[in-house]
Amino acid sequence: MSATLSPRVTGIGGVFFKGRDPKALSAWYQRHLGVPVSSWGGAAFRWQSPDNPTGVGTTAWNIFDADTDYFGAGPSPFMINFRVNDLHGLLAALRADGCQVEDKVTEDADYGKFGWVTDPEGNRVELWQPPEGQ
Repeated sequence: MSATLSPRVTGIGGVFFKGRDPKALSAWYQRHLGVPVSSWGGAAFRWQSPDNPTGVGTTAWNIFDADTDYFGAGPSPFMINFRVNDLHGLLAALRADGCQVEDKVTEDADYGKFGWVTDPEGNRVELWQPPEGQ
């Protein structure tokens, strides 16, 4: 394990879970809890508010199909996305620590960079470096 104790994540970028009927389940969350479900099927909770007028960023929430493989090969019904400042540096540190890190990294100009690590119990964790300014 690395001796570095400095923060590696800066916050939660999103919470994702599986549902048998994602569209109906999203509608339930929207109706009963007021989750602002968008046309793409999930919600983006913006950090900017009257109490935090300079808040930058969002936390995503979305329900995936029960048979999605986006959460990796494990049986986990959820996946948490953590925000990071240096995705490639963190992935290298995790590899050095002996963690199970996927080789694949996705880079998208609009959404940022994504990488994945699997925890010791088989849960896939998504790491997200947002684009500059987000």
